[in-house]
Amino acid sequence: MLSSKVTVSAPSGLHARPAGELVKIVKSFSDTEVKICSGARCVNASSMLSILSLGIKNGTELEVSASGPSEAGALEAVCAFLSAVSD
Repeated sequence: MLSSKVTVSAPSGLHARPAGELVKIVKSFSDTEVKICSGARCVNASSMLSILSLGIKNGTELEVSASGPSEAGALEAVCAFLSAVSD
């Protein structure tokens, strides 16, 4: 399992549209489980509702973890998206 910390850069936080895009990225790595943690709460990143339940705002630091055959690629793709997403 690999993990990394990333700060969300979207001015409006992670609302429905970017959360949906994130889920598409995660699902493209179907052989790997990706989790996103905000504080003490961790959710499966393949569920848009779970991601939205975190209430991620601009500047929130998240811990992203990936476990599986494509963990390095999944972690890199998710962290790159979260740090570059804009509204």
